[in-house]
Amino acid sequence: MTVRLTGGVLALVIAAGGCSAVTAESPSQPGRTAASAVHVPLPGEEAQQLVVPFDAYNFSPAEIMTIEAAEDLLIRDCMRGQGMEWSVVPLPAEEDIEPQNRRRYGVIEPQIGRLFGYHTPFDRPSVAQYNAARDDRMKQLSPAARRAAYGNPAEDADGCSQKAREHVSKDTRNIDASLFNSLISQTFDESRRDGDVGVAFHAWSACMRERGFRYPDPLAAVTDERWMSTGSPSRQEITAAATDVRCKEETDLVSIWAAAEKRIQQDAIRAHAAYFRALGINKDRQLGASRRVLARATQLEDGAGIGGQHE
Repeated sequence: MTVRLTGGVLALVIAAGGCSAVTAESPSQPGRTAASAVHVPLPGEEAQQLVVPFDAYNFSPAEIMTIEAAEDLLIRDCMRGQGMEWSVVPLPAEEDIEPQNRRRYGVIEPQIGRLFGYHTPFDRPSVAQYNAARDDRMKQLSPAARRAAYGNPAEDADGCSQKAREHVSKDTRNIDASLFNSLISQTFDESRRDGDVGVAFHAWSACMRERGFRYPDPLAAVTDERWMSTGSPSRQEITAAATDVRCKEETDLVSIWAAAEKRIQQDAIRAHAAYFRALGINKDRQLGASRRVLARATQLEDGAGIGGQHE
């Protein structure tokens, strides 16, 4: 789960249990060879439809890419003003972008379990190309272009990227993200202790045990050291993950857990109403500014820059 509150350089990554941070990493994910040999299915409906109240205040992967695309255009025009080039990376196909809560409760998509076990799925092709193009652009920057883009700390000089971030977040307030980060973790932990969820965990565990796997809850299956220490999923891991998904379906665990987390998060939002209202306003303003940059760019002919036309 991520939250980007003021357009800072980095999104804050919240490693609450059940998020992608606890899945086994696929070491070939940053590369392209292994990924090209595997057909990566589109995100399933199970992941697409999983929504929690905090999503309204957080930035999804697709929304982060929208902001990045706007910043790309602003950086390009700033760089051109200094006589330098900056390649704008096209956004990936929307349907390829990973859903925000895909691995919130562990593996919930049958195809993903059968292909990747508990390992992080490879990116879909257009997302892999997007990430690779951004990496390649960074590697190919000359020292002068790097300074122009990212500034010179020794001279306390901001670069074009900082100016772009300031532009898309100029109407937002500075908000302390630590409370949101704490609430994300706290509400998730509370949902795991919910009575209905505990009953669902027990039913899921019994289902898994009948098929030869002993875990108290889904997160214990995800974080099994046998999976965490391997570069690719074993046959046993694939079987465990596929069984995990089937047992979640048979016990209705995902909908029960999501209902509990929805109730708990809504209570937190009511308890901190002013804070969440400010988070929502910041998010709307940052996305609105980014979308205006993108809309203006589509109206320009012959790829002309948008410098001098910013609000």
